[in-house]
Amino acid sequence: MTVGVVLTSTSTVPGIDTTVELAKEAQEAGLRSAWFAQTFGYDAASLAAIVGREAPGLQVGTSAIPVFGRHPLLVSSQAQTAQAATHGRFHLGLALGTKHLTEDGFGIPYERPIARLREFLTALRPLVATGSADFHGELLTATTPLPAKVPGADPPVPLLVAAMGPQALRVTGELADGTLPLLAGPRAIAEHIVPVITAAAAAAGRPAPRIVAFVPGVVTADAEAVRETATEAFAFYERIPSYQRVIELSGATRAADLAVIGDEETVAAEVRRYREAGATEVVFTATGLGGEADRHRTWKLLGELAR
Repeated sequence: MTVGVVLTSTSTVPGIDTTVELAKEAQEAGLRSAWFAQTFGYDAASLAAIVGREAPGLQVGTSAIPVFGRHPLLVSSQAQTAQAATHGRFHLGLALGTKHLTEDGFGIPYERPIARLREFLTALRPLVATGSADFHGELLTATTPLPAKVPGADPPVPLLVAAMGPQALRVTGELADGTLPLLAGPRAIAEHIVPVITAAAAAAGRPAPRIVAFVPGVVTADAEAVRETATEAFAFYERIPSYQRVIELSGATRAADLAVIGDEETVAAEVRRYREAGATEVVFTATGLGGEADRHRTWKLLGELAR
């Protein structure tokens, strides 16, 4: 099973040179993938392309670029450029985003998100595959009067969606290659995510979808203190309806309850639980949990599990 790490999150964004060094360290530890959050600062796809060039043993991906405020033609250009730069190791993660960030940040209404996701993926799929599109929907139009295929952008960029609700999962299973759930524990993955997305993919004649579980976690000797930090760090998600739902479906009451915190044996056991629940890949995100010594311990363990 592939095991990876998030190198930039919405709360932790080191400089580019530092990020590259962290990626090289992750690769040396045996980790297989590095992921980058989209913020209002760095462009996640560009950062993934840079890191993928500097650390050629890593798969790289975005987790995740909101579809609101973007257009399939422009996202396709970004994704194909990153794919060509990394020689086929780029994974495009998309998201619905949130009402708050969409309306306050872009000044556009957060309306019909599932319909927008469906149209976005429908237009994007042929763009990354062939460089052409002729899509005219209710919410989006994407046509290519000029060629839009980037040389070397092969194989076609995998499309993943941070989908956790049933409607988003059905669209993702039908039109994308997998999902990127965050704060979805093994119970929610096994009972609510895998069945819905797998059925949708099968009905559409698509391969079994990837389930890339993003898991907050760290190996540490001071689990109690780190748990307190996690409670503060993840409280933001408890105000977002989609996360409220998946936290509850996971059998938890707070987001921090889903953080994997403890010694090597504890963390390894939890990673196995995600795999048994149906996760095809596990990606750890520390989000400021623990110190440097904890990060080294965590990456060492994850590298061993990846082997």
